[in-house]
Amino acid sequence: MRGTNVEQRILGQSLVVSQQGLGCMGMSEFYGVGDDAESIAVINAALDSGVNFLDTADMYGPFTNERLVGRAIASRRDEVVLATKFGNQRTEDGQSLGVNGHPEYVVQACNDSLARLGVDVIDLYYQHRVDRSVPVEETWGAMKSLVEAGKVRYLGISEASSSTIERANAVHPVTALQSEYSLWTRDPEDDVLDTCRRLGVGFVAYSPLGRGFLTSEMANRTGTGEGDFRKHHPRFVGEAYEQNLKLVENLESIATGLNVSVAQLALAWVLSRGDDVVPIPGTKRTKWLLENIAASDIHLSAETLAAVEAAVPRGAVVGDRYHASGMKTING
Repeated sequence: MRGTNVEQRILGQSLVVSQQGLGCMGMSEFYGVGDDAESIAVINAALDSGVNFLDTADMYGPFTNERLVGRAIASRRDEVVLATKFGNQRTEDGQSLGVNGHPEYVVQACNDSLARLGVDVIDLYYQHRVDRSVPVEETWGAMKSLVEAGKVRYLGISEASSSTIERANAVHPVTALQSEYSLWTRDPEDDVLDTCRRLGVGFVAYSPLGRGFLTSEMANRTGTGEGDFRKHHPRFVGEAYEQNLKLVENLESIATGLNVSVAQLALAWVLSRGDDVVPIPGTKRTKWLLENIAASDIHLSAETLAAVEAAVPRGAVVGDRYHASGMKTING
């Protein structure tokens, strides 16, 4: 690695990653129009800065994000801890075919991801969503075979319930659970985090900045544009937006006193949740990447943590995490 003072954390028993990663999804879909050249520059800047944990999935694009990441890391593969996912099945034209956890599909999806990424092995392979029509033991049996075949090093699962994590872990050790976790999404604290810690499973926090809401950009009412799914997200529209904006303004006053950004404060809070928690903020701009990385140097006092909790009380956020169809796929 080309050197920086970004610290490392361990997921599961032995997967060493930078203490924050880089979510690559928005470079290809969901957050407006992307620029591949700029996105590749961001990935290289992340690696140069010591952020080596890159997160993608086959459904992002669909498929184009894996190809993008593959191009970006082609000459730097040994510097990267590469994570991708399967399970949200889509066609080339973007049509959703639902959640698929059938064993034969697991193997095919992995082979396809390896080809798109241009690599021989995936470091961390996640079941992106739980297929409720297929026993998780069958899905994980196929995933275990990928490890035995040398195509995958470690296995993870995303948005799973405590009972599902336990069942998967009985088939093969779960290295990481990836779920949404931030100041405005505290659901994992109900029981999933405790389950992960009891089983020795690392926790990867996606959307640690609340899909960009927990930033000064949102507090300044920059809003969202065409091609951005947040334009119709339950927490970003109407009365929910107005109520949630007040929470960000509360954070802004604390951040100003610490001479940091709202985003840095929110990330520092996630990092403070434990050494087994690794946030993966996404961005397609080097400016925001570097700002996020700097949050790793912020250590919040007990007094500040209490102030942050008071500024954004658990349960104060208005609106669901997803539309109704998306809510059906979580906590599987």
